[in-house]
Amino acid sequence: METKNIGLRGIEVADTRISNIDGEKGKLIYRGFDILDLTKYSTFEETAYLLLYDDLPTKSQLDEFNAKLIEARFIPKQMQKNMGNWRKDADPMDMLQAFVSALAGYYDEEFSNKEASYDKAINLIAKVPTIIASWHRIRNGLEIVDPDSSLSHAANFLYMMTGEKPDPEVEKIFDVCLILHADHTFNASTFTARQVASTRAHMYSAASAAIGALSGELHGGANTEVMKMLLEIDEVEKVDAWIKEKMKNNERIMGMGHAVYKTYDPRAQVLKELSRKLAEKTKDPWFDITEKVETVTISEMKSQKGRDIYPNVDLYSASIYYMLKIPMDLNTPIFAISRVAGWSAHIIEEKFAEAAPKPALYRPKAVYVGKYCGPQGCEYKTLDLRK
Repeated sequence: METKNIGLRGIEVADTRISNIDGEKGKLIYRGFDILDLTKYSTFEETAYLLLYDDLPTKSQLDEFNAKLIEARFIPKQMQKNMGNWRKDADPMDMLQAFVSALAGYYDEEFSNKEASYDKAINLIAKVPTIIASWHRIRNGLEIVDPDSSLSHAANFLYMMTGEKPDPEVEKIFDVCLILHADHTFNASTFTARQVASTRAHMYSAASAAIGALSGELHGGANTEVMKMLLEIDEVEKVDAWIKEKMKNNERIMGMGHAVYKTYDPRAQVLKELSRKLAEKTKDPWFDITEKVETVTISEMKSQKGRDIYPNVDLYSASIYYMLKIPMDLNTPIFAISRVAGWSAHIIEEKFAEAAPKPALYRPKAVYVGKYCGPQGCEYKTLDLRK
């Protein structure tokens, strides 16, 4: 029997008020606001508020939200001590998943009302960067850098990771990256979070499960794979032959193509310009190599396959993080720093059915294609009769 709709592609599973993608036009909106406008005028903190509360904040609301985020940035010292017991070469995503789940052991998990859920969301958004930065310092034998209440969400993470406050241009670039990655409808990790929340599991469990989904190279790990590709190519002059060889062997070009967008991913448009700007500042070659990968892949896909292909969010984010001196294995955890805002909003929506009513528990139907011995099933033979 042929299975249809592999991976639930195109299947509508729930209503949402949080975000929407127009794949044909290359549009992404958060709560009705175009992502391109948010990257021009907003901040990550304001965007996180929008995703959670369904509207842009007033000045007093944003001030209060920022104050709560700043207050919640610190993580328990015992948690940081426990990080020291981990192997220093452990995967940062494994570490992040474990310690996000562990937050339930430190904080009250009251999740029965919507207001309490917002407090848990703020706790998660604030603490994920501190968990990641603490681990990065610990694994490198460095002193942990405590959060700085005078810094923005973006600047504070970079400060906790490096011990140095970033300049305003770098801070702005990283802040825009966080806005762009904050939500993207029912992608793999967000659907995972909602599916776990549909069981009435608590927020930390749902977020931890989402981190597990994000860790895969086809989801959050894709930009790391892009950077590995760029490092392998190494020079602009080598791009053409490298891409042609990969496509000849039907190998995937990481950072190109998307399951939903049939045109240019709007996030990639913004990231491309950020990568260009950062390369002008650092004098690194990675933007030029990436842009060449884009143009050659588009051309070869058209000539070899007769199809159009466009960059996705991962193509240019890889070079940005690399030029910001962020270790490649922290690319996916940084994705989580941003996406935890979207996950939290979706968990709350799933839990409290803000949109239209839906079934209480996700339970898709599978198509069985295994052994079939007839309507009565296969005959069971005892161990001594089996050959």
